[in-house]
Amino acid sequence: MLLLVGLGNPSVDNVDNRHNIGFKIIDAINHEFSLSKQKPKFKGLLTTGKIGDKKVYAIKPLTFMNNSGICIRELLEYFKIESADVIVFHDDLDINFGKIKVKFGGNSAGHNGIESIDKHIGKDYSRVRIGIGRPTKKNMVHEHVLDDFNDDEKNNISEVTNNIIKSLPILIDKKLELFSSKVNES
Repeated sequence: MLLLVGLGNPSVDNVDNRHNIGFKIIDAINHEFSLSKQKPKFKGLLTTGKIGDKKVYAIKPLTFMNNSGICIRELLEYFKIESADVIVFHDDLDINFGKIKVKFGGNSAGHNGIESIDKHIGKDYSRVRIGIGRPTKKNMVHEHVLDDFNDDEKNNISEVTNNIIKSLPILIDKKLELFSSKVNES
């Protein structure tokens, strides 16, 4: 049993923000693998189903980015899922736009959503970090993550999302290095 988590902010104003890439990935997974209809549970929008032979839960926390860990902890406790069986999809300023890096554990690198998860469930889970690039000026970071993708970025993110979907069975099998290699091939 696995838990797939997409980080984002639930406000209508944030739908196309760079910070909401995790939500977009979960929506694509739900669609591609015909997971159940999203239902509000555990302070998030929850779906369930199978990918290959693995039972999965997928959730978009509705607690806003900075409190994502609250939702995840409740779900893990209820379904008795280990933190090692959690895969989180989120934006990353320190990765070039459209590139993907995957790791197990580590630190938050200042990402508030990851800090919240670390606080509530520990650091032993997988992270799929999707690059959104860093603005040239440090004081522009807040605006950058909360700005919408421009048209060129939308096309690129669509390709990134498709690559993630195509290689998701590899990720589900926890072959992180192989997954990372496959999604960055194009």
